[in-house]
Amino acid sequence: MSRRLQKFVSVIQNLRGDELNRLSPSAIVIGRKLWTENAVPGCRVRGEGLRKMEGGEWRNWSPRHSKLAAGILRTKQDPELLLPLQGSQALYLGAGHGTTVSHIHDHMCGVSNQHGGSLIAVDISPRCMRDLVTLAKKRPGIFPVLADVRNPESLRPWLNGRVNWIFQDVSQAGQVELFLEAAKHYLAPQGIALLSLKSASERIAAGGADEHYESAANALQSSGFDVLEIIQLKGWEEQHALIVARSPKSSA
Repeated sequence: MSRRLQKFVSVIQNLRGDELNRLSPSAIVIGRKLWTENAVPGCRVRGEGLRKMEGGEWRNWSPRHSKLAAGILRTKQDPELLLPLQGSQALYLGAGHGTTVSHIHDHMCGVSNQHGGSLIAVDISPRCMRDLVTLAKKRPGIFPVLADVRNPESLRPWLNGRVNWIFQDVSQAGQVELFLEAAKHYLAPQGIALLSLKSASERIAAGGADEHYESAANALQSSGFDVLEIIQLKGWEEQHALIVARSPKSSA
């Protein structure tokens, strides 16, 4: 840790008793706040707070605007596990308007994509795609793809082989089946699979949302996945859970 960051953290800890957890060179948790180093200094994506430290500019990654951020702050696992590797290729299904995508880009690509990362951001909405295209113009390494995740073959031209990290946030029925099909096509053996599950998008049995999340986890396990955790996002994202899993040792 640099002297500047040590000094900054020391001040924060003295004032608030917060501790620092570095997830990567460009992603840190201070207390209960998550920050990524801004790959486009001076630019906000969703009105997030900015802070100068360690000779750079850092963006607050709010768990109220990002299910992945909520999962990172609430996980009982090593939170670094929930992030793609810096400089790797990652697949984001249901990328929306790009808030979470931008923070992942900070971490895995950096300024002018200095780390050589590749983030394939897929969404079916033309409105979201316009925002993603605008974002990608300032952030090399983001590749917006207008596609329907129900047709995973349509993504093949955009991917260089299999990826080690897939995140899905699709609010429609059959979320688990869509996720398994995408993983079958594109997730590497022992890759990390993150499924943001919205109970309101499915027909819930008598057991309610918790039983629905358990049922989804069981479906992943039946397909050979090692389910590491079911993270309840209540308080930040109602009727949502984030399932963290690792793919089988050999791909389908």
